[in-house]
Amino acid sequence: MNDPKPAAGTVTWFDLTVDNASELKAFYEQVVGWTNMPVDMGGYEDFCMNASDGQTIAGICNAKGPNSGIPPVWMMYINVDDIQATVDKCKANGGDVIGEPRSAGGGLCAILRDPSGAVFAVYQAA
Repeated sequence: MNDPKPAAGTVTWFDLTVDNASELKAFYEQVVGWTNMPVDMGGYEDFCMNASDGQTIAGICNAKGPNSGIPPVWMMYINVDDIQATVDKCKANGGDVIGEPRSAGGGLCAILRDPSGAVFAVYQAA
């Protein structure tokens, strides 16, 4: 059975992109009790972070490869039905595209900046 596609406008994920994910994941393990699951990125590891019940709730990523240039903020991923239409609407309404649509997590994601400068991601499930 397939999981239903997430509703447009809902937040599906949070992650943090930093220069040294390995060091920062240890901070969150000590401070809030998360555990990690390494994700092989081909030459380095990013981390899925798990709550005490084992549920994966966030990611801590290195600012490398497709994540280079992403600012170190806890970024939310908002579900959308059509990623290209969303990117076009962002541009038309005074926002910027930091990262063009790319494959991620079985779907597509793009990194956007709103007119105030706040950065967020949009995600289109497959």
